[in-house]
Amino acid sequence: MTEQSNPDRQPISECVSAVATRLDGNSLLSPSSLGSGEVLAQGDLTLRYGITYLGKPQFSIVPDLVVADYGEMLVGETMWQFLMQSAHLYPRADACGWDRDGKEAMVLLKQLDFDYPYDVFVYREGSDRKPLARLSALIASELTHYPQRLLFHLPHFESVDAWRAHG
Repeated sequence: MTEQSNPDRQPISECVSAVATRLDGNSLLSPSSLGSGEVLAQGDLTLRYGITYLGKPQFSIVPDLVVADYGEMLVGETMWQFLMQSAHLYPRADACGWDRDGKEAMVLLKQLDFDYPYDVFVYREGSDRKPLARLSALIASELTHYPQRLLFHLPHFESVDAWRAHG
């Protein structure tokens, strides 16, 4: 019998060169200074995605390992594709990762809401487990430099005025 080794846990992380700003009680991401608000961080920042709990959208998990019903352990992009495409087929599989406070978390996939908007968290460093903030929007007129996953999960506006008008 062969023993399966545990893979290095790996959350989906994307690096962007940007500014994270707290403005009007929200955290915004932009390519440069917004001219107002509190700058939380700037430069190379790490983004990660939190999948919310079913019926409890105030809680989410940033998955870094999925243990499937059949024992396979998935990390990184393979894990993310499994979650996006096959999670409904394996409701008893476990998602392991971090909660909003950077603490270890584990949840059955059937307890996650894959249809509710995901949290987008910003981190100062790729090694950080606790996010600086949960982002509310991306403020940018040019979107080609941003990952598609970010654009899918985070509302984006051309300006602060457009963002304010929306909300």
